[in-house]
Amino acid sequence: MLKIRLARFGKKKRPTYRLIVSEASRDTFGTYLENLGHYNPMSKVCDVKKDRILYWISQGAQLSPTAHNLLINQNVIEGKKVRAYIPKKKQGEEKPAAKPAAAEKPKEAAPAGQPAAEKTEEKAPAEPTVEKTEEKTPSSNN
Repeated sequence: MLKIRLARFGKKKRPTYRLIVSEASRDTFGTYLENLGHYNPMSKVCDVKKDRILYWISQGAQLSPTAHNLLINQNVIEGKKVRAYIPKKKQGEEKPAAKPAAAEKPKEAAPAGQPAAEKTEEKAPAEPTVEKTEEKTPSSNN
């Protein structure tokens, strides 16, 4: 599968990117099929070959999320931006606790001739506890 994505070039702490077409499984530092433009994030300068990008998309090349958002900014393609980065959760952070439903609906009476539906709570099976025993090794007295 062909992919249009960014390949990093430039100096240390001064990145520039090339917009390239390459095989999806191939490394971006390796060879690529075609250079479609470049992007400098420091000066926000982006120069792309619109006709070649549209050609490769018509040939079935997929866009990486970052390249997709960049091409939308450059008005090469139309559509909504996609989420390109999902931050990792920190060690101490947890999901906020679910709020209890304070305003529950009152139970309705069961129709005549039918028993009232009861909710049964399922309990999670208790985890078996493993007792640690210290193994005594015979010591040799010489």
